Amino acid sequence: MCGGTGALVASVDYRMGPEHKFPAAVDDSFAAFQWFHANAHSLGADPERIGVHGDSAGANLAAVVALLARDAGRPQLRLQSLVYPIADYGLVGDSYEKYATGYGILTKAAMVWFRDHYLRNPDDANDWRASPIRADSLAGVAPAIVVTAECDVLHDDGERYAKALRRAGVPVEYREFPGMIHAFFGMVPPVDDAMNAQRMVWAAFKRAFA
Repeated sequence: MCGGTGALVASVDYRMGPEHKFPAAVDDSFAAFQWFHANAHSLGADPERIGVHGDSAGANLAAVVALLARDAGRPQLRLQSLVYPIADYGLVGDSYEKYATGYGILTKAAMVWFRDHYLRNPDDANDWRASPIRADSLAGVAPAIVVTAECDVLHDDGERYAKALRRAGVPVEYREFPGMIHAFFGMVPPVDDAMNAQRMVWAAFKRAFA
């Protein structure tokens, strides 16, 4: 990401479940985002050109940080990059059944396991800080690039979130990669579409920061 975008990258070591349940990861991610903005100059970065990126659970947090940044007013984000995001911890969508098992490392049962170790109780799934697609409004959040893998239980989450952002008037670049599975984004260099997906994200950040 750092080499491809030509930008400074900060990787956030947020607290994780089950030791630290929701909303610890959200609080840490937003606190790190605010700290990075406040200290950007000392780190050699431009505080007016900041974006967020994540994949899977990280994309969930990136989407939530984008919403929190909108509500706080500053700092403003140039881009939110979401690679197969978890948009709804209700775990709904046809892809949860179609790709429940047999398509790589992420299964429907694994998602249930992750959810139960992250959330404090089932009601947390209704909180938009856990399920950003359930926010009252997505209007005014940063422009987005959303990447999904066809053969992934999270496929429908990403597609639904991209559509919801568009309905709210948010500029969205959406791309589904046919035949790909969850976690393909990091499968470089052997998988061509992994490299293609990374190049697509790099280009989106370069445009956003130009």
